Amino acid sequence: MPTTSPAVVGRDVELALLQAALTELQSGGGRSVLLLGEAGIGKSRLIGCTAEQATALGLPVLRGRGSAIGAGTPFRPIVEALSSHFRIGGPPEDPELGPYRPVLARVVQEWRQTPAPDYPESLVELGEALLRLLAVLGRKAGCVLVLEDLHEADSETVAVVEYLVDNLAGLPVLLVASLRPEPGAALDLVRSIERRRMASVVTPQPLERRAVQAIAAGCLGVPADRVPPAVVERLTVASDGNPYLVEELLAEMVGSGALRPGTDGWQVAGDLSGSVPAAVVHVHHQRLAALDEPVRELLLLAATLGPRFSVATLQIITGHDDASLFAHLRAAVAGNFVLPDDAAPGEYAFRHALTAEAVLASIPAAERAAPARRAAAAIQQAEPELSADRCQLVAGLLLAAGDRTGAALLYADAGRQALADGASGSAVRLLERGQELGAAADRTDITASLACALAEAGQLDRAIGLADDLPLTGAASPAAEGRIELHTRLAWAAVIAERCPETVAQLAAARALLGDRGQPAQTAALDVIEGHLALLPSQDARAVDAERSAREAAEVAEREKRPVLACQAWQLLALLARERGFDDADGCLERMLTVAEANALPVWRLEALLRLGANAFMRTGDARRLEQARAAAQELGAITLHQRVESLLAMNAVLRGDPATAEEIIGRCLDASARMRNLDIHRYLLLTSAILAAHRGRRREMERVLLAFRQAGGEKSFLTPVMLGLCRAVCALLEEDRKTAAAELAAGAQWEAQHPNVFYLAGRYGLRPLLAVLAGTAGRAEYLVVAGAPAAELAWNRQFLLFADAVLLGREGRAEEAAQVVEQARRTGGLFPTGHHLGLRLVAEAALAEGWGDPVGWLRTAEEYFHALDVPSVASACRALLRQAGVSVAQHRSGSELIPEALRRYCLTPREYEVLALLVERPGNQDLARRLSISPRTVEKHMASLIQKTGQADRASLCRLAIEFSGAG
Repeated sequence: MPTTSPAVVGRDVELALLQAALTELQSGGGRSVLLLGEAGIGKSRLIGCTAEQATALGLPVLRGRGSAIGAGTPFRPIVEALSSHFRIGGPPEDPELGPYRPVLARVVQEWRQTPAPDYPESLVELGEALLRLLAVLGRKAGCVLVLEDLHEADSETVAVVEYLVDNLAGLPVLLVASLRPEPGAALDLVRSIERRRMASVVTPQPLERRAVQAIAAGCLGVPADRVPPAVVERLTVASDGNPYLVEELLAEMVGSGALRPGTDGWQVAGDLSGSVPAAVVHVHHQRLAALDEPVRELLLLAATLGPRFSVATLQIITGHDDASLFAHLRAAVAGNFVLPDDAAPGEYAFRHALTAEAVLASIPAAERAAPARRAAAAIQQAEPELSADRCQLVAGLLLAAGDRTGAALLYADAGRQALADGASGSAVRLLERGQELGAAADRTDITASLACALAEAGQLDRAIGLADDLPLTGAASPAAEGRIELHTRLAWAAVIAERCPETVAQLAAARALLGDRGQPAQTAALDVIEGHLALLPSQDARAVDAERSAREAAEVAEREKRPVLACQAWQLLALLARERGFDDADGCLERMLTVAEANALPVWRLEALLRLGANAFMRTGDARRLEQARAAAQELGAITLHQRVESLLAMNAVLRGDPATAEEIIGRCLDASARMRNLDIHRYLLLTSAILAAHRGRRREMERVLLAFRQAGGEKSFLTPVMLGLCRAVCALLEEDRKTAAAELAAGAQWEAQHPNVFYLAGRYGLRPLLAVLAGTAGRAEYLVVAGAPAAELAWNRQFLLFADAVLLGREGRAEEAAQVVEQARRTGGLFPTGHHLGLRLVAEAALAEGWGDPVGWLRTAEEYFHALDVPSVASACRALLRQAGVSVAQHRSGSELIPEALRRYCLTPREYEVLALLVERPGNQDLARRLSISPRTVEKHMASLIQKTGQADRASLCRLAIEFSGAG
């Protein structure tokens, strides 16, 4: 008799929903379906049917599951799912995955490097990388990611699943996951998803009597009406509608002889109540009794390991040779207790999670401790240095054996390993478990480790609370060193979160424990944190000694061979040195780069390259160092830092008059930064997009993007002066509204006076002084004050200060010198064409009025540039000033002269003629849009207009007309 029903029964609604999800997937629509229900309710059968249908449709199916054994191993279900698909054909080699491969190496075994890259990727970065990988796998028709038993998964996997659920819309990916309604991170996620309506949450209900009858009929191989009513009644009541229990109870009825085949079908031949419903345990006890003793012992030991177990671990515990072990496993498979796990070679799984639980429950509780103790001892003897997942496995065995103290120490060890591996979520969970079980003597050390893990996980308040509750310790206590390290780590977390009071408190606690006998490296680490504190708002008084202390810290760190601390110190010195000059700042960063490269610290090397690149871009407009930083970020797989470099390159492209590059970068990174909640970079990209519109004189587009910038919290960020000076003020100048531009720049300067200044191109050191000089509100004295600031040497600012100097020289009667300064500015005008030509237009007006230089030549140059840029206000102003100078102004041709004479009778616009000319090749609208750099909707409008103007019946006729006139003109 089959042990399972050949068909899924009573789940029509659930199957229809999953079928609809597959249909939607093939149309390019991504979604998530979460199956929530008790053990045995049928979640796995529903997933199996969905996987079979997807496979039949030719869709890739990636399948993994959580496991109590591997709950301390980050991302195990995801690793298993990807391995199930890549085991034969390998992972994809698409170039677009290049930036993500180092991050994906965490879950794609084929991409793992030896040694692993020293970059602690965030869960958001991994989620985004996985999203890109799945999109590539599903590019043709979609792909299906199946993650079962999420309640057993580690918290990092749950966090990545949340990211996928929130961002699958519009991608060809179907995520199907299952879990039990057990308290934990996975259930919390499902409840959150339900509230936000981000996925379909399906809760299979217990089966009704008719469905139970259908399952029994399928297993017995008879029509439903031939199943004895007493059997149906017993199964319905005893199973409480749980399909797994229905099948188990029915198998016991047949196995015990209470239900037998007869000449007239199946007949009741004994007491059907022999299997008490509340416990299938009795069923398994009887089935175990029928097995040979070695097989029973093996199953009991395997059950102590959980629903899934590895052959290698079982061999360590039992001591069996290969032949005996696999002979016993084959007997267990034949008895319908376990199955080989096809998704993970070398592993077996009980037929159901309830099976393992029932096997253990079949022996008295007191007897269960012995196999657990035996298993723990065998593993610890075979593996003295336990990995994090083995620590958790053995801890669970010790707990089952009644050794709470031993279990607590191993849970804590597993947590510390997880923290060192960057899995702070798992570290918190494991250390909490150790803290709960530990004896008082061990609990203090575990709590200190837990506080560090909480700080790494972003739960700073709770971390500080735990640290404050720890027993007081004196400076001479053996525990003092660990406590100093804890307060130092908490202080660093607090200063990075810009929480001044908490930073000060943790620094004070650390220094109190250090006293006068602190090691130089300990003191240096605290000095670096003090220095970063000085950079925060309202902490200016601390800045006096910050640079001296930071320099001493750098020297100590290098002498004590503490390269990370040295990099932190040199980075701090570079930030402090900017106020003195960019040469000094770059010198600090070059030293930081040298230390990072000498000590193989790729993350710190990347930080140095990025900051050197940003400085070079501001000083000279040269983006080569930023390009080098981008390549390093891509090689390292540092997605967040990669987006940071990309955002700077986008701004560089805007200022250098390269809108295509800027738009390409913004289009590539804007949505990804939002998905990853990389809000600082997302806001910067939005503002860059607004500046791009502003520097082309497109106010409506600028305001639209600035609305999104405000909604993302931009007006409360340090970007405010950039938004006012580099965006709004420039747009106003391109509208010839100098009064509004001056007001925007004044507002930006006022903001900078009240907040720390971290941006130097917002107008305070360039455009604002120029407008003030032109308006007569600033003279040589005010100019010299600005020109003496370090930010005045930055290329974007320097061009405007040169123009301001020229105007002042002209007013001082030094006409020749004034003209020479303008020519000096013109020699570097190619760096920032829009800024340069705007400066020419402004300085030419003053030169024309005061009679110096070559204002006519400058105005002609500016007019031609702004006409080509389609900024009519400035182009018109230039033409008006040229007429005022008494020179002729050439008219710009509209483009209509390019239209062949035979086509002019249709009154086509130049753009409509461009569309018609391309129709010779019969391209689609998307291709036309790409080639003409317009939207597909605009193409549709041009097509409709062409059909109307030429009197053609349809697009095909229009194409024939295009071919007919292709040789005209």
